[in-house]
Amino acid sequence: MRYLDKINSPEDLRLLNINELKILSSELREFIIQSVSKTGGHLASNLGVVELTIALHYAFNTPDDKILWDVGHQSYIHKILTGRKDQMSTLRQLNGLSGFPKRCESNYDVFDTGHSSTSVSAAIGMARARDLKKENYEIVAVIGDGALTGGMSFEALNDAGRSNTKLVVILNDNEMSISPNVGALSHYLRKLRTDTRYLATKKDVEKLLSELPVGGDRLKSFLKRAKDGIKKMVVPGMLFEELGLTYMGPIDGHNIEELLNSFKTAKNIEGPLIMHVITKKGKGYKYAEQRPNEFHGVSPFNVITGENLKKSSVPSYSKVFGDKICEIAEKNENVVAITAAMTDGTGLTGFEKKFPDRIFDAGIAEQHAVTMAAGLAVNGMVPVVALYSSFLQRAYDQVVHDVALQNLHVVLAIDRAGLVGNDGETHQGVFDEAFLTQIPNMTVMAPSDYREFKNMIEFAVNEYDGPIALRYPRGSSSGYINNSDTKIEKGRGVVAAAGKDITIAASGKMVTTAMEVREILKNTGMDAEVLNLRFIKPLDENMILKSVNKTKRVVIIDEASSYGVAAMIKSIIPRSVDVLLKTLPDKFIKQGSVDELLTENKLDPQSIADDIINTKMK
Repeated sequence: MRYLDKINSPEDLRLLNINELKILSSELREFIIQSVSKTGGHLASNLGVVELTIALHYAFNTPDDKILWDVGHQSYIHKILTGRKDQMSTLRQLNGLSGFPKRCESNYDVFDTGHSSTSVSAAIGMARARDLKKENYEIVAVIGDGALTGGMSFEALNDAGRSNTKLVVILNDNEMSISPNVGALSHYLRKLRTDTRYLATKKDVEKLLSELPVGGDRLKSFLKRAKDGIKKMVVPGMLFEELGLTYMGPIDGHNIEELLNSFKTAKNIEGPLIMHVITKKGKGYKYAEQRPNEFHGVSPFNVITGENLKKSSVPSYSKVFGDKICEIAEKNENVVAITAAMTDGTGLTGFEKKFPDRIFDAGIAEQHAVTMAAGLAVNGMVPVVALYSSFLQRAYDQVVHDVALQNLHVVLAIDRAGLVGNDGETHQGVFDEAFLTQIPNMTVMAPSDYREFKNMIEFAVNEYDGPIALRYPRGSSSGYINNSDTKIEKGRGVVAAAGKDITIAASGKMVTTAMEVREILKNTGMDAEVLNLRFIKPLDENMILKSVNKTKRVVIIDEASSYGVAAMIKSIIPRSVDVLLKTLPDKFIKQGSVDELLTENKLDPQSIADDIINTKMK
């Protein structure tokens, strides 16, 4: 019988000895590889924290002691050890286990996560609440070196360092986020990992200080100053201790015994402590070790070969974007690209190879990325900022204050707009439309197919002058829409299909849905006119009003809430016109496949057609 079969809670884990824990770590790796190969999910990051997660639950009295996982995509081992092993086959599926910590899922999940750089801030808040209530338990925040590049994490560390609040921060250093880590912090951590001179000298000085007899205060003071000088000389800055945190490490994150000893020491240190743990992303599965960026988030795959089981020959919107930006940059030397640790995910790998001096990876720092783009625009460049919709939320103030206020020509390439599926609430790209359209000077477009997409990119980069956002979905286009190849003009939509009985207005991939609805309605004798809005802001009011004044009925389809384009269109429609809104509900959308979520929220073609018919929109 496997040790894993006996583990239903951390209490069971604590009955094992060190050698048994090592065997358990191998069993967990095999289990997680097999499980994720069927469901898809975040593999490499979880393989890298097997021993760390075992040691945390072994050393700390969870759930009384609290563990916060930054981002949380590395929490699968945590879920398995806390009673959810038998539910792993439902991971990221509709009504199944979330791919991230969820408070409603388990009392071992103490904070909902999904975006990076939040754990230390949340942990300080929880620690201060604990202290105010005079309670006694440990709080541990686990944050990756990639997430540490986010400015919010440094705001939190700065606050923690001056507060003297008891808190343990585990820096899980695997040298990776999704794309390889970049920047000064990554270089600094690399020095910490490798500088044995500092580590040896530090131990020697501390040993000497501890052996001094009582009365040697002046010598102790001198040696203490010498120790601090050595720190600054050998490892410049000693950033974390300068911030006021006790630094421990580097520690081998795959050595359970070393981890347990370190945690035992950490419990006895007052105030905030940061423990630097070195792990290998993808450890134990050769394909994930060799290609950790590809195995960061995977679809179902063949365990033996490592090959994706759902490979498509159709290019994705991200790929089309990357190819088109390269084509434009060949002719326009002022075009530069910016990403936030997502070079591969946003389709910019080719751009990086062709124009290495004209792409800037800001790390997990979307706020910095957007304001840096504003700086580039001020000096005559044309910055194209490629971000996922859900991550653009983190830079909202910068879009308002630094880009739109100055009316700067910054192109926001918003990938994963709309429902993205299995990553769930934190990753659904359904808010950017509403928050962008309320910003003065901002123009927002959405392509219905690849042909229109390429023309929109050309328009945004080479023909427009001002803040402009281009939002496009995850995945691929299903074909071409009528008239999508007509010239792009600001604020002008196109009629994708003429009709006389009812108007269907849509943008982006929902234009395809509208065309499918039109075919269903045709079988009932209803002739629908489909409007491809193209521009969400500014709207083509003339096209919309001309159509609805003819049909007297309008259905607005939008893969977002009713506060976006649906509200904008409704505000200009005459009261004499019947209006049906088909949008997402005013709630966070859980995980599931995109098709499942569209059906569940009645945004699939058949549900929309049924609603039109049943509400007597004839």
